[in-house]
Amino acid sequence: MFLHPSGGIIDDSIITNISEENPKFYFVTNGETRNKVALHIRGEVDKWNDEASEDVFHEVKSKNGLLALQGPLAADILHMLEPTDINTGHHFELEKLLFGQCAWMRIALVGRVLISRGGYTGEDGFEISVPPGRTDSSNRTLGLTKLLLDTAGKDKLRLAGLGARDSLRLEAGMCLYGHDIDDTTTPVEASLSWVIAKDRRDDGHFYGSDTILQQLKKKSEGGGVSRRRVGLIIEDKASAREGAHIVDEKGEKIGVVTSGGPSPTLGKNIAMGYVKDGMHKSGTELGVVVRKKTRKAVVTKMPFVQPKYWKGS
Repeated sequence: MFLHPSGGIIDDSIITNISEENPKFYFVTNGETRNKVALHIRGEVDKWNDEASEDVFHEVKSKNGLLALQGPLAADILHMLEPTDINTGHHFELEKLLFGQCAWMRIALVGRVLISRGGYTGEDGFEISVPPGRTDSSNRTLGLTKLLLDTAGKDKLRLAGLGARDSLRLEAGMCLYGHDIDDTTTPVEASLSWVIAKDRRDDGHFYGSDTILQQLKKKSEGGGVSRRRVGLIIEDKASAREGAHIVDEKGEKIGVVTSGGPSPTLGKNIAMGYVKDGMHKSGTELGVVVRKKTRKAVVTKMPFVQPKYWKGS
């Protein structure tokens, strides 16, 4: 998380160390927030370089392409392209690349790519970063897409848009920036305290630490938050969308839905949103107002569908 001094979230990000000998970090942020994130990072780099003896450099890879290959057959399909290790030239054993890891590989007819095992769907899969090389990266990315589709065939691989991705990330209980988390939300409110490592909690040297560390304390110690992100299963055919009011048994508003829709896997309508602290425990019966009618909803542990990340055989 990139955080404001207030504890609010500037953006969530995947950060990978892609060079062990000379530390080089690769950031993937949300497209809609790229300008404010770049401004934030640039300011931090300038601050560091003013105070430190060794300079840090920040480069925006705006010409890179990014392709997500997701689903239970993702590894089998990528294996069909016979990726090779960029250093040895030997076949890359994809089963050794675990969730959260990445490696430079070479794919015939495409060239050098950075392949990360992960993605925002809760499924096994890969995110493939395509540098421009000698030709424009958009052409290389489209070429890789066509190569994957032609190699796998329509019975194994199809194109999917953000709507399909959105239903999967919701099933996996993943936040969407600008909806479930934003500049006004802290990681504790968003039920994302796990991102704050123990050493961070001990030394407290991070933006927003005064607010966040206080929120992590017990109520008896003056800690806690006034709202929490929860998962909801809507016991009705109507789907609760973003902005729908969440109410208690008396019909009083206690929160709002931030993401919602049908779950293809469960065959039920699911949602996530923020409710008053104390109403967030699993099994709590609430209501969601959809088309001016209160629909029964039950607070449910997330993820709704267990993720299938590859962590080894």
